[in-house]
Amino acid sequence: MQPRAVKTAEDVRRILRERKLTHVKVGVHDSDGILRGKYLHVDKFQSALEKGFGFCDVVLGWDANDQLYDNTTYTGWHTAYPDAPVRVLLDSCREIPTEPGNLFFLCEFAPPADAICPRNTLKRVLEKARSMGFEVRCGFEYEFFVFAETPHSVREKGYKNLKPISPGFFGYSVLRNSVHAEWYRDLLDLGERMDFGLEGLHTETGAGVLEAALRVSTGIDAADKAALFKTFTKVLAERRGWLASFMAKWSRDWPGCGGHIHMSLWRGTKGTKSAFYDPQSAYGMSETMRSFVAGQQLLLPEFLAMVAPTVNSYRRLIPGYWAPTVATWGVENRTTALRVIPGSEKSTRVEYRVAAADANPYLALAAAVASGLWGIENKLKLGEPVKGNAYAKQHADRLQLPRTLMEAAERLKQSKAAKDLFGKPFVDHFAATRDWEEREFRKHVSDWELDRYFEII
Repeated sequence: MQPRAVKTAEDVRRILRERKLTHVKVGVHDSDGILRGKYLHVDKFQSALEKGFGFCDVVLGWDANDQLYDNTTYTGWHTAYPDAPVRVLLDSCREIPTEPGNLFFLCEFAPPADAICPRNTLKRVLEKARSMGFEVRCGFEYEFFVFAETPHSVREKGYKNLKPISPGFFGYSVLRNSVHAEWYRDLLDLGERMDFGLEGLHTETGAGVLEAALRVSTGIDAADKAALFKTFTKVLAERRGWLASFMAKWSRDWPGCGGHIHMSLWRGTKGTKSAFYDPQSAYGMSETMRSFVAGQQLLLPEFLAMVAPTVNSYRRLIPGYWAPTVATWGVENRTTALRVIPGSEKSTRVEYRVAAADANPYLALAAAVASGLWGIENKLKLGEPVKGNAYAKQHADRLQLPRTLMEAAERLKQSKAAKDLFGKPFVDHFAATRDWEEREFRKHVSDWELDRYFEII
């Protein structure tokens, strides 16, 4: 039996028997979108198929560096870090090409932790879309740097003088992807075998930077595939003695890494009619699409912490570096935060360009879709598109994006729309985690400060 054909508990038991496995791998994504998991013996795993199993809730109570939050309500020393119930997602079964024959299953937190679980937060947004008669289709694009380094060597070098797999600027290079053809082929094959297939893969403009466009999927599948792509691209690179980084802006010398999302809404029992397409309207945009984009534009400043979730995310959001600084929209305009792409019924869509590669795919998609649905519900009217260079124009104060993570976290915490769309428990918890992240950063004394102030000031 093929792993992606698994749908039921009996299917799982059958494939385990066929493969004579003793252990399987399971994982759940934390607030930062990092996959946390372990191996389980098949006996333990099979007993969890219907009832789930316990996973220490510290996964929702620590940061990317395993440091415990001191400001969250759901979990902390005050709760003594009990196990939280998680459920196995049976239809997520995948073979792991780097572990021949072994199987991997995604999990998600069950009640009560589902209220702050990123995957469940997205599921609630998608259920709202379905209740409004829409199916969400989307595809993620990721830019990431690849280095001829290891996790040990980058630390030994203090993250300085790192060696990318190729030098200089050379976007869309046939030379580079031919020289590294085995790496490209392995990554493309990994995507096919793990069902996060790539529609395109090419060099971006920068030393050792690639861009991968995942094929369009529906709803939660798109976020699952994006999250797995990030983790297993890192796995593949490290097994070659390389390192792949999805950090938003690792160096002042190179552009940052985006995590753009292309999306559209579809109607009908089988999603056969685009809700975005109207050939009689300007740019082929239906009124539904215009309200959707208007909602995204208006709420982007309030939801920015969900799509730019680290201190480093804000290093990327600077003029002239292919990342937006204001909640603007335009038609085929890559200087705006929201790029409307007109075309046929099949291809008309909006690209959500503000998201960074370091964003949790579940939360980035939740923010992008929920804000659009809010625009439809409130029948928002979309203003005129930005034409030309959005960086060089003046924009309304209400469209200005927060400049720091702490400011973005506070905007999210105070957002009535966020609480209505995601639930107050999620908003309070996630905003607190972002506040923690910035406070941790503020404890750090940077090389720039030492060089500037140590002797001279």
